Amino acid sequence: MFRLLSALVNAWSIPELRRKLVFTLAMIAIYEVGLFIPVPGVNGAELGRIFDELSQKTGGGLLNLMDMFTGGALSQATIFALGIMPYITATIIVETLLATAIPALEKLRKEGMAGYRKLHQYSRYATIVLAVVNSFMYAVVLERAIPAQFHAQIVLNPGLGFKVLTVLTMTGGMALIMWLAEQITERGIGNGMSLLITASIVGRIPLALKDIAVQIGPGGQGQSPLAPLAALLMVGFLVGIVMLVIFVEQGQRRIPVQYARRVVGRRIYGGQSTYLPLKVNSAGVLPIIFSISLLYFPIQIAGFVPQLEGLASWFSRTSLLFNVLYAGLIVFFAYFSTAITAHQFLDAADQMKKVGAFIPGIRPGQPTVDYLDQTLTRVTFVAAVYLVGVAILPDVIMAFMKIPARVAGFFGGTSLLIVVGVTIDTMKQIESHLLMRHYEGFFKGGRLRGRR
Repeated sequence: MFRLLSALVNAWSIPELRRKLVFTLAMIAIYEVGLFIPVPGVNGAELGRIFDELSQKTGGGLLNLMDMFTGGALSQATIFALGIMPYITATIIVETLLATAIPALEKLRKEGMAGYRKLHQYSRYATIVLAVVNSFMYAVVLERAIPAQFHAQIVLNPGLGFKVLTVLTMTGGMALIMWLAEQITERGIGNGMSLLITASIVGRIPLALKDIAVQIGPGGQGQSPLAPLAALLMVGFLVGIVMLVIFVEQGQRRIPVQYARRVVGRRIYGGQSTYLPLKVNSAGVLPIIFSISLLYFPIQIAGFVPQLEGLASWFSRTSLLFNVLYAGLIVFFAYFSTAITAHQFLDAADQMKKVGAFIPGIRPGQPTVDYLDQTLTRVTFVAAVYLVGVAILPDVIMAFMKIPARVAGFFGGTSLLIVVGVTIDTMKQIESHLLMRHYEGFFKGGRLRGRR
């Protein structure tokens, strides 16, 4: 603990790093304030009560998960109710999927920084389009679906004016979130999108602690109140899961690479041995995000079609159908996300051939590409199993220990992956600034991969 505080003091003593930290905290503070500014014409307190009821009715439901990503803004109908998800979705679709499938966009991606800026501008346009569609659907659900199902008046003055006002307010809020995320990435510390999501998730921790206190306190609510011993078991289990996530996220499959010896005059060059690192979970959290988006779609459709009202129970997070589909989609997107970057093996193989490097026992050229592809396929299988286990783990805990959904969400799933991953990445960036100025980092040993 003393070493960590010493590293933070050293970081604050560097003017450039101090400015980055202050700027990042200021942007996050603006984001947190926006989470509490309500959309005009909505009864936020009644809507929050209905969201809690829906969350309990669907076993924690996807609504609770999406609400966690927005820091509670979704359940309170604030200007940041859409959260950062439309920006992430648009960025992934335009800069990853479409840029690989459409030759014109792929050409832009290969043009360097100028092409990247143009491609990123298209992502911004796509974000606004998604924000308009999502905010309109949100307004329709508030006007029609919720009053029909719960006999509660959420919208004070329904009609076209409310829809237009909601679309303008939430779309403007989404544009502000997008600007905040980009400013953090360019002028602050860490990735802006990831930090805003992390701030939203961490902001829900007090509510989770409140749920625990209600369960273990005198006269605890629920069919099976938590005992203090069970609470301690949960804390120990949480620590173990965090350690597992850190271990896998930092894991690498190191492929040995040998450089051929060359004789130039009287000197011998080359002959060194190194390795090519393949990250175990190269897809990151994208497979889970894509899977949640697809599984959340039927619930949105059910909100528009009264005849499909029972569809939400089929896709509750505790149902067998949901968990089977969830696991299958995670495995599919894990391989799909990895396959998008597989073309880099051809460039790596060509570069190795030019500098006289080779993998022992593997011929240069196409055999090297095939070997790398086969190795990554096996590593991706391990990552897919890991993602499925971490994503479904909260539901298993919630079912067997009878604990609230907000508490179970911190034991795994996307929330834990994002928080741990963002924390590690931010520590790496701060430590790189410290080491460049000959300060000690957070750790004495080389436990943090990426340290120079």
